[in-house]
Amino acid sequence: MGRSGGSDRRVVITGLGVISPIGCTTTAVWDAIERRQSGVGMLESLPADALSVKYAAEVRDFTGAIGDFGPLEGAQKKAVRKGLKVMCRETQMGVAAALLALNDAGIEPGNHPPERAGVVFGSDYMLSLPQELASGMRLCSTEDRQFLFDRWGSEGMHEMNPLWLLKYLPNMPACHVAIYHDLRGPSNSITQREASANLAVAEAASTIARGHADLMVAGATGTRVHPMKTLHAVQQEEVVANGFADPTQASRPFDRDRQGMVLGEGGAAVVLEELRSAEARGATILAEVVGSGASSVVSLHNRVAHRDEALVNAMRSALRQAGIDPADVGHLHAHGASTRNGDVDEARAINKVFGDRDKPVPVTASKSFFGNLGAGGGLVELIISVLALQHDRLPPVLNYETPDPECPIPAIARGDEPAGDCFLNLSVTPQGQAGCVLIRRID
Repeated sequence: MGRSGGSDRRVVITGLGVISPIGCTTTAVWDAIERRQSGVGMLESLPADALSVKYAAEVRDFTGAIGDFGPLEGAQKKAVRKGLKVMCRETQMGVAAALLALNDAGIEPGNHPPERAGVVFGSDYMLSLPQELASGMRLCSTEDRQFLFDRWGSEGMHEMNPLWLLKYLPNMPACHVAIYHDLRGPSNSITQREASANLAVAEAASTIARGHADLMVAGATGTRVHPMKTLHAVQQEEVVANGFADPTQASRPFDRDRQGMVLGEGGAAVVLEELRSAEARGATILAEVVGSGASSVVSLHNRVAHRDEALVNAMRSALRQAGIDPADVGHLHAHGASTRNGDVDEARAINKVFGDRDKPVPVTASKSFFGNLGAGGGLVELIISVLALQHDRLPPVLNYETPDPECPIPAIARGDEPAGDCFLNLSVTPQGQAGCVLIRRID
């Protein structure tokens, strides 16, 4: 993409939108970063006494009310309000973030060629809430709670909301955003868990670079705070339980005393435009997307995911595409999930790519503020690093108190180092799927 990806079409960021546990505006998010205000607290939206998880990073400022979607004109507001009944919470957060980003960019329905504008959205797998199925399941169960599968089609399904499926399709965030803002160009949905955000930005930027659009919304939304997803995470991943008296100390990427990830929720979006098109309409240009990379590495024989190799491949691909040397990267925004094994794998990858630098590359990790938001986390983190470029100050890694000898990286604890002129944003899944994007100040 850009000047180094076989095209003279440069791709820039002109709008930001965020729904996160530390704020639902970029101003609120940066204020929380500067005040070192964590979004992690005691779990409130789920029955914590029935789970082994006591902490979570919930978006308490987002209720799904129409006011959460930003300033909307009459017809748009009416359409969004009508659409809320077919949006699960993940979709609501994603749509709100996208509409906030478009408003931030000064894009309104009708003031852009709709066929030259599109959307790419990343998400987790989406699951129904248990209450969506409860009535039908009770109808098909015996008194001793044995479920009769042969009755579901003829009896249980009739208890379901006819529009139930529309709430949980992972392509719906992109559909809603395209409809509400009349984006008739390329549309795509990516479901690669935590890697989805960077992959969505990469695909949207590539779409512009190859001339298929002049404007793209790139977003991602996700949650781990969900009755079924929380259970899945506890059973399959390294999740911190209740080992800290203060919940805000639970997420501690790369720290020796980390005990696992904190579960969270959130969404974010950016507006990407072709540089000349953005300049022609007088847009405020925030940064430039100059490279991206993706990789998936899983052993053929034992199905073991090699996250470190995937991250190395993705980082090198992004640097090569941008024509930027590792020595010139201002900082890394690490995935930093605060898991025992995952952080070690990531530190190993960072050292493999940047270990020959004369000066170590500064590393930040905003999951220390809000845990793992699923697919939405990577874009919240990207936006935080864009804000860091604007303020020329790196956000700290909260709770980084005792360096782990197995993670020999220069994690930023103070939060007063310069952000540099460009950064790599990293994301990786437990299954070994990695994505990264390289962003720099606009020149």
